[in-house]
Amino acid sequence: MKKFKSIIYLMALLLFPMIAQAQFDGEFIKPRNGKFLLQNATIVTVTKGTIQNGSVLIANGKIEAVGQNIPAGDAEVIDCTGQFIYPGMFDGGSRLGLVEVNSLPETQDFAEIGQVTPNMRALVAVNPNSVAIPVTRVSGVTTTLATPSGGLFPGTAALINLNGYTADQMAAGFEGVILNFPTSARRSTWDRRSEEDVKRDAERAQKNLNDIWERATKYYEMKTAKAELQFYPEMEQLAKVIAGELPLLVEVNAAGDIEVAIKWIKEKGVKAILTGVAEGWRVADMIAESGLPVITGPMLSIPTRQSDRFDAAYTNPGKMAKAGVKVVIRSNDAENTRNLPFNAGFAAAYGMGKVEALKAVTINAAEVFGVADRMGSIEAGKDATLFVSSGDPFETKTQIAHVFIDGYRVPMSNRHIKLYQEFLQRSPGLEK
Repeated sequence: MKKFKSIIYLMALLLFPMIAQAQFDGEFIKPRNGKFLLQNATIVTVTKGTIQNGSVLIANGKIEAVGQNIPAGDAEVIDCTGQFIYPGMFDGGSRLGLVEVNSLPETQDFAEIGQVTPNMRALVAVNPNSVAIPVTRVSGVTTTLATPSGGLFPGTAALINLNGYTADQMAAGFEGVILNFPTSARRSTWDRRSEEDVKRDAERAQKNLNDIWERATKYYEMKTAKAELQFYPEMEQLAKVIAGELPLLVEVNAAGDIEVAIKWIKEKGVKAILTGVAEGWRVADMIAESGLPVITGPMLSIPTRQSDRFDAAYTNPGKMAKAGVKVVIRSNDAENTRNLPFNAGFAAAYGMGKVEALKAVTINAAEVFGVADRMGSIEAGKDATLFVSSGDPFETKTQIAHVFIDGYRVPMSNRHIKLYQEFLQRSPGLEK
């Protein structure tokens, strides 16, 4: 008992400086709802221009009003003089919430055994208490697509808001089945297969995909005809794609594979989104002609071919956007989803421009995920999911001052900040 009390006492001593510092800074520990008026800011609405010296009124989880000279009434006033208000940023694909520590298999829950597991929903596996979530959202990233990975059909991705005690509370209204499209490219520079073997393996993988799809189509037809069926969860989920209830997120990167994938999607007549698309710049016109949206990234990456320019990954989204493709940017990470703004920043600097890069992490993502009526821009009636910053969120020097998700004011704290505060003024210090 004495040992237990000593441990509790020691924990209290360790935690007290953090709690005291948080109280001293006027912070709050939990996200809190309420009525807020953000005043005197430059509002970057994304869809309706920029409002100078403007205000945003938040109430009941929604943006109640946007403009100038909005009366405060009974709202809590937050002075944003010299600051900017942006809609919360979307990450179009990461494993945030599905992985705690990338190097520890015990903390990973993004892959299942087997090649065909589309019925495995990422939303069920999301950990709302992941310490990486607060680290991410204080960067202005408020919404992410949690994506499983693994086999041919690894599972169903889910769009989540980065606030909530349960996965259902975090659900943002979009799910999509992932297809890792068969590739005809070499796996890496260490791939020593002959050209004949590469071609043979690609043909075998394509045939396997078509066989599975044919099986799913027959299942859907029998289900539509109300035939008596034994429950088959994998085919049940793929049947939802065939019926148009769920989109297909087609992960494909090599230029030749992108061409084949577009033809396959057109042939099957499914609603699809291209993801990855690392060599999209090579076939940008074809993608634009298909009308398929693209989720691409990361930009912080090396070229796919040794013969490519060093900036191939940086310029990829800009070239596709200029060709007329609707582009969404992703970090494709777990521990560093917080770097999404810098991925977008590289895209902006290498041909995409700030305006289009901002759209790629806000309104474009909202439109692709079918939630543009609620998110993606700062407009009256939309969800109050936004952040206040000292400047351009794509610049590393920019500080994020406030974050709101669904009207909840989120504490600007996380494990990194607490450790920084703890060791900033050590007592006792280095000298005894």
